[in-house]
Amino acid sequence: MVESVNMWSAGDAVFASPRRTLIGAIIFVGVVFAIAALGYVLAGWSFSDAVYMVTLTVFSVGYGEVRPIDTSVLRVLTLSTMVLGCTGMIFLTGALVQYFSAVQLRRILGIDRMKADIERLSGHVIICGFGRIGVQLAKELHQARRRFVVLDRNENKVAEAQAMGYLALRADATEEFGLASARIDRASLLATVLPDDAANVFITLTARSVNPKIEIIARGEAPTTESKLVSAGADHVVMPTHIGAERIAEMILFPATATMLDGSDSMRDMKRRLAEIGLALEMVTASPKAELTGGTVGEAERRSSGAFFVVQIDRKSGQSIAHPAEDVRIEEGDRILLVVRSSRVSAGALFSMDMPKMRQGRSYVG
Repeated sequence: MVESVNMWSAGDAVFASPRRTLIGAIIFVGVVFAIAALGYVLAGWSFSDAVYMVTLTVFSVGYGEVRPIDTSVLRVLTLSTMVLGCTGMIFLTGALVQYFSAVQLRRILGIDRMKADIERLSGHVIICGFGRIGVQLAKELHQARRRFVVLDRNENKVAEAQAMGYLALRADATEEFGLASARIDRASLLATVLPDDAANVFITLTARSVNPKIEIIARGEAPTTESKLVSAGADHVVMPTHIGAERIAEMILFPATATMLDGSDSMRDMKRRLAEIGLALEMVTASPKAELTGGTVGEAERRSSGAFFVVQIDRKSGQSIAHPAEDVRIEEGDRILLVVRSSRVSAGALFSMDMPKMRQGRSYVG
């Protein structure tokens, strides 16, 4: 991986020369054009006539003189414009050809080098998806010097990964060809971390059919997806919300309070780490007539469709339940610490939402 980064750096140095040449040619032609036009204006020509004359001369069109060149100054100016302008245009044309050729050559060599590096891999990790989770995973693997390949359908994401020095290919991981391009046959592990549960299930199915021995770690968002991913062939299912909840549960030994959440250095560090993977902390209170009050923790989490995970419940009596089981009931006035997906609407709304009224005859009760 380090060798690949060094090669890219060397390539940047080599191909920077055509860029500098092109910029120099543009500046040269621009200076000649400006000085020549200014000379004609000082000789008494209008600005439009001066620009027109210089353009015809520089591009060697030869339509004829705009005005008579009847003085020594105008002759010297015109000859100078012809020599320097035409030379500059030849120089600029060559620089353009050189630059575009270098860009295309770099692209071809870059792709070939990337493919060659991937072909030499064995026992590597394949990361499907370079979103928030994929970026963090790639950083950790890179720091651990573990070899990996990033697959993503988004060209910008692939370019971002390559700019960071990672091996990355633009490919559809749901297709066998895409996984084959990352040499899944020689890979030891595949991590599919897309924010789309359906795509993760499909990638898991495809990967398992292509390489039955590979270890698969799949990301899931909704609680109901875990069983589907396992059935599809995933060895491990990672629920980002649940992971964040379990880490916090290990830290919380006493009842959670607003002061602890705001003032604790360890909590601030945890909140920062959670934010890196798209999660947040939220403290809510179960209102008396809320729809979730009286229900179990498992029912509340299923109702949220993966929007949050209950970490701790603090009763009004002073009892604290860290990492409560699914059958624990939510009581009126409970203070509930949640790990929330920060991309979702506030989960606290579910704990304050009034219970729907039931129709009884011509009236409603609730």
